[in-house]
Amino acid sequence: MEAERDAIIAALTPVVAGIAATFGPVCEAVLHDYRRPEHSVVAVAGSLTGRTVGGAMSEIGMRMLTRGDEAADELNYVTRTDTGRLLKSSTMLLRDSSGQVFGALCVNVDVTAASEVHALLGALAGTATAPAEPPVTTFGDDIDSVVDVMLDAHRHQSWALLDRAGRLDLFRSLDERGVFAVRRAIEQVAGRLGISRASAYSYLSQSRKQANTGGPS
Repeated sequence: MEAERDAIIAALTPVVAGIAATFGPVCEAVLHDYRRPEHSVVAVAGSLTGRTVGGAMSEIGMRMLTRGDEAADELNYVTRTDTGRLLKSSTMLLRDSSGQVFGALCVNVDVTAASEVHALLGALAGTATAPAEPPVTTFGDDIDSVVDVMLDAHRHQSWALLDRAGRLDLFRSLDERGVFAVRRAIEQVAGRLGISRASAYSYLSQSRKQANTGGPS
């Protein structure tokens, strides 16, 4: 099975460059091997997100990873980088002959300029409406920095001020976004929250139990 997966990755590697060359500098294609979450990028062409071979998956990939074989392709979604670029993206999962997810081919297209022209034409025609603000997605070669940004997004209140329900909600939300699919993430989260690793494992376990039962544990 590993040989089959390796062969699929090898076959798709030149496709990455072909996709980026076809669409030009507004396009980036990235091939991920989810068997190595901390270094999932095995091929990349284009430079919209600044990632390189050996870099980490984004929070979108982490979400896919935690869903496992139940994950589905995500096509034509819009997101924004931390530098303000507006991207239209598709994440197409790679499956082996048994149906198991082991990677993804991702295509990102910079539509910032197109969006600005669209807004200008709408304003000139008097039909402009305020567009929905797309979510900011964290891209980076360092998986720790991706986890840190995701954790920061959930820290609206000090850990010490959260009640038990709030703490479980925090861990459940992080879990749903794939944070704990990454090796060493539990230690990283515990350190950022100022709690012991044992406490972090306990909250994670309780949050998963609560999610499975559909109510308080």
